[in-house]
Amino acid sequence: MIHFNEPPFTGKEFEYMRQTVEQAHICGDGYFTKKCHAWMEERMQSPKVLLTTSCTHALEMAALLLEIRPGDEVIMPSYTFASTADAFVMRGARVVFVDIRPDTMNMDETLIEDAITERTRAICVMHYAGVACEMDTIMGLAKKYSLAVVEDAAQAVMSRYKGIPLGSIGDYGCFSFHETKNYSMGEGGALLIRAIANRERAEIIREKGTDRSKFWRGEVDKYTWVEFGSSYLPSDLNAAYLWAQLELADEINDRRLELWKIYARELQALAEEGKIQLPFVPRDCEHNAHMFYIKTADIGQRSELISYLKERKVGAVFHYIPLHTVAAGKKYGVFHGEDRYTTRESERLLRLPMHNNVTKENVLYVCEKIREFYR
Repeated sequence: MIHFNEPPFTGKEFEYMRQTVEQAHICGDGYFTKKCHAWMEERMQSPKVLLTTSCTHALEMAALLLEIRPGDEVIMPSYTFASTADAFVMRGARVVFVDIRPDTMNMDETLIEDAITERTRAICVMHYAGVACEMDTIMGLAKKYSLAVVEDAAQAVMSRYKGIPLGSIGDYGCFSFHETKNYSMGEGGALLIRAIANRERAEIIREKGTDRSKFWRGEVDKYTWVEFGSSYLPSDLNAAYLWAQLELADEINDRRLELWKIYARELQALAEEGKIQLPFVPRDCEHNAHMFYIKTADIGQRSELISYLKERKVGAVFHYIPLHTVAAGKKYGVFHGEDRYTTRESERLLRLPMHNNVTKENVLYVCEKIREFYR
């Protein structure tokens, strides 16, 4: 069986986790957490990075740092995971969904300005499949209307826009290190903070509302409760697992890109015949091969292809159900403008196996089965 996903494992994870236990510090902000922080701050060109227990919690921290309040509005795509909206809904905000671009599946930057009102506080972009949104336009709108920008970069570790790492462009960037991502700690994430002035408050919120981080640095002689917060820092055991992959990040990234290119090459003929559509990567974007997807004619054909592949031991899945079409989305949000592409394109999209254990032979087999289906 070629599974749709398998958790990443390089071989050093257990060794590093054992080291953490031997150092007698398995709670948060230990040796491996610091190594992960330093690596991401350098590679992502970010003044401050904090590991979190999930990308969901990184988004929640961003909403807290922005002081999102009841009545505020946050603009985002409907084609995203629930966490993108949850973080702001939990603060009482209303989410305003706008349509996506059919080429990248990202929020259509040309529709954002019309959705801005006097209640708009932030724009939350989501870089689908590790391919960047049109950030120059979005950051220009944010400056024009004095809005914050949060990047849901859950799928975008190692991706770039015009040479700039995703997650480091907006006010806050949020990564995921879930087991389905290119680099994993089981459950985990990270918050990237653009303004160093916000570092201390972020540390306080992450450490249950205390100044414990300053205490560990020797900046105060005791730590106390100073503001609201929660427990958003992961165990150093999780960070040790992640570090085993981050130190091989370039190797992992190159290998995934190679597999992505094989998919694209092997399926190009079907695309030229008009039977499927392949992913589009704009010229200014460097993606990380987080996923490879195709688009079928419609939802019926997609369902048939999923079943066909499953019978031939290939795991292939569809992705998000647009948030504005489900119960919570109708309760907490509103779709601004016309849904020209969000629903239609989401019903066509089919994700193929892409993880660190996929082999070239696996990819060739999957492509052959897809060709068989269309023959």
